[in-house]
Amino acid sequence: MTEWRKHLVHDPKLCHGQLCAKGTRVFVTTILDSLAEGVSRNQILQSYPTLQSVHIDAALAYAAELAHEESLLPLQTP
Repeated sequence: MTEWRKHLVHDPKLCHGQLCAKGTRVFVTTILDSLAEGVSRNQILQSYPTLQSVHIDAALAYAAELAHEESLLPLQTP
């Protein structure tokens, strides 16, 4: 798994302190939202030329780590 801490940055002076892909001003939430909407990796990279494929991998690794740390409740069915 990609070591996300090497490729993502949180700096209060950059992008209002939001977690971004290192060397860019692209929010991790933007990457994850795009993937969740079904946007392909290539489309994301074309839309944000400063991004690299490793940034997408890092965003996914970050999200996976968060999911492991959170106690997610299963959805209730009626």
